[in-house]
Amino acid sequence: MPSRHDRSFAIGASLNAVFVIAEVAFGLAANSIALLSDAVHNLGDVLALLLAWGAAWLSRRPPSAYRTYGWGRSSVMAALVNAVVLLIGIGGIGVEALRRLIAPEPVAEVIVMMIAAGGIVINGGTALLFLRDRDSDLNLRAQFLHLGGDALISAGVVVAALVVHLTGWFWLDPVTSLIIAVLITLATWGLLRDSINLAMDAVPGSIAHDDVRRYLATLPGVAEVHDLHIWGLSTTEVALTAHLVYADGHEARRRLHDVQTELHHRFGIGHATFQIESHEDAAECRLRSHDVV
Repeated sequence: MPSRHDRSFAIGASLNAVFVIAEVAFGLAANSIALLSDAVHNLGDVLALLLAWGAAWLSRRPPSAYRTYGWGRSSVMAALVNAVVLLIGIGGIGVEALRRLIAPEPVAEVIVMMIAAGGIVINGGTALLFLRDRDSDLNLRAQFLHLGGDALISAGVVVAALVVHLTGWFWLDPVTSLIIAVLITLATWGLLRDSINLAMDAVPGSIAHDDVRRYLATLPGVAEVHDLHIWGLSTTEVALTAHLVYADGHEARRRLHDVQTELHHRFGIGHATFQIESHEDAAECRLRSHDVV
């Protein structure tokens, strides 16, 4: 079933692909490393949009006997690859900008201003397509940050080109490129960290492990909680497994699906699995210790 975000991905990828071609052509004509560096970054965004779109499509495929959790983790991998590719591209931009800083070259600043102004419109408009759900999906947040960042960077290129036009300070073009590289690195670092954490089955940043443990420990009849694991099945779905030890002679009167509903309401955990144990079972459970996986 198509997602309502498919149209956003298609529009964003198409507009940015056309804009990248324009930036490369006019960047070469204008001899502007700032414009070419922005083109490299926008090309990374096109690839990221296509990758995220593919991951979103895969994550909607049903689970199978071989992939019992489906393809949800592909969205995590897409965000991780996106961050790595961007950082590699930024390294190349930085090297060329340093070379131009040592030996500044003339720049056709009027062309640069015109193309960069178009980038403000295209990137800013595309970023708005992902505005609403950016806080609930790491993949969508990645697209929003990159496209919104591109719009701000394009604005910076316009200002730099205007200053070059008024002053003749050609060294400002590579300096602007270096500033772009630093800003993109700062914005991408958080995405890289969150992607690695999800890929390594860390507890999602929006959930406090101790809060979940305390909630489960307060369930009627529960004497102990151990082997509690919380991880992301995708950039939007969170899973939990836990062993609940019930006091002797106390039956689990609260239906487990009610607990699952509460976990989803309180913490956004949509896939919870429990193992019910007595004290005798817990005494023999090799996973009872917190340092055992």
